[in-house]
Amino acid sequence: MFATRCLRSLAWTVAIVALAAIVLPQHIAAAEKQGKKKDGPKQRRPAELLIELPEYCNTPDGMCVLPDGNILLSVPNINDQTAPALIMKITPDNKLEKFYDPPKHPDTGKAYPFGICVDPDSGDIYYADLQWFAELKPNWKSRVIRIPMKGGKPGEAEVVVDGLIVANAVAVRDGCLYVSDTMMVPDSKPLITGVYKIKLCEKRPVQLTKPLEDDPHCIATILTHNEKVPFGADGLCFDCDGNMYIGNFADGTVHKIEFDEKGEATTEKPAPIWAQAKFMKSADGLFYDKKKQEIYVADSLANAIQIVSLDGKVRTLAQESTFDGKDGRMDQPCEAVLRGRDVIISNFDMPVEGGVNTEFEVPNCISIIRRGKKK
Repeated sequence: MFATRCLRSLAWTVAIVALAAIVLPQHIAAAEKQGKKKDGPKQRRPAELLIELPEYCNTPDGMCVLPDGNILLSVPNINDQTAPALIMKITPDNKLEKFYDPPKHPDTGKAYPFGICVDPDSGDIYYADLQWFAELKPNWKSRVIRIPMKGGKPGEAEVVVDGLIVANAVAVRDGCLYVSDTMMVPDSKPLITGVYKIKLCEKRPVQLTKPLEDDPHCIATILTHNEKVPFGADGLCFDCDGNMYIGNFADGTVHKIEFDEKGEATTEKPAPIWAQAKFMKSADGLFYDKKKQEIYVADSLANAIQIVSLDGKVRTLAQESTFDGKDGRMDQPCEAVLRGRDVIISNFDMPVEGGVNTEFEVPNCISIIRRGKKK
């Protein structure tokens, strides 16, 4: 009898262990899956290689899509400054061509093209020349430069705005130029940064006055609380109603600026946070999708692309661990633009404290997440 009871007990034990071996992994997997959802969904379509950049394009940054389908790519070459800065063109059939040699600053002998945009009315190109990297301290040499276009060909560049510290993103709308300054008031705590608005009809170059936050062209300021990464106002975009959105790089927040009928900003200074999420670590370049009315955010520190709807909700389109970028996987994305339905991504690949990316490697790449219908 005792032996029989022992056998029955052993049988139940074996059955329970076997059941646990089946059920427990499934329960853990489900819990892990649920946990991932709370932190923002992982990507469903990994980034692929669009273009492997040559070594003389070691640090790509801003992009803009032209009406003819070409994409302009600014290449400041921060990681290896022995290579001169360039502005390149990505053709609709994904060929990489040289577009322009940006002029060097007369005081620093350097050019650093970052944010770039096209004037929808004239077709002229504007870009931020971020001279902070010239390491001339204190450095108030950053500027915005215009490249006039005629017959599809670029003309001689001219300085439009001078006297910024970290000129970064640029946008043109309704005859006005908007430019973010990612370090408007150095050493302020919390860091004060913001956006200027310059009418294109103003006499050039417009010289900004110090203190920059009191210059009459300053229409918006935001505060950055992340003291480890002293970069604030970064990416810019506008929705169809004319509201402007500013990405706060270090805090990973997005701020909304509204305007009245006269075009004057009505949002208070500093602008409050409009959108944020625990899983969105930074807000570098911004791009507005007019069709779906969504904002694409290059989350550089998290190695991710986030999407923010106009109700302020954030979701993850793509996110990866660190990669060397050789196969086109994301490697510290700084800009994401739409060409059709495909997401084209520029990878900056310059390590920043707190970011997933910890090492610079060559070659660098332009990535693509294919979302359109396959031909």
